[in-house]
Amino acid sequence: MSYEQQLDATFAALADPTRRAILSRLATGEASVQELAEPFAMSQPAISKHLKVLERAGLIRRGRDAQRRPARIEARPLQEANGWIERYRALWEANYARLDDLLDELQTQKKD
Repeated sequence: MSYEQQLDATFAALADPTRRAILSRLATGEASVQELAEPFAMSQPAISKHLKVLERAGLIRRGRDAQRRPARIEARPLQEANGWIERYRALWEANYARLDDLLDELQTQKKD
């Protein structure tokens, strides 16, 4: 999967609030489908569909532990998405700094 495809998959997976909640839960440690389904008013098959989207995006990995298939979070795609966002944050911060300088200059001129 290319970098752009990975970003697309990551942001598409993160677009859903249920999937974001699942990732938040997995940030505290691995969990089974049943454990992940508990706080939601949806069936285990519905949660499994969300897990498949997260798994295809590379945001989680599912293992085998006897009868359980615990899911765990994968950090790399989130780090890549954060890096992409950070570039734009730096751009906006530079724009705001220029605006602050301009406002300071205008206030100084107004006082004179």
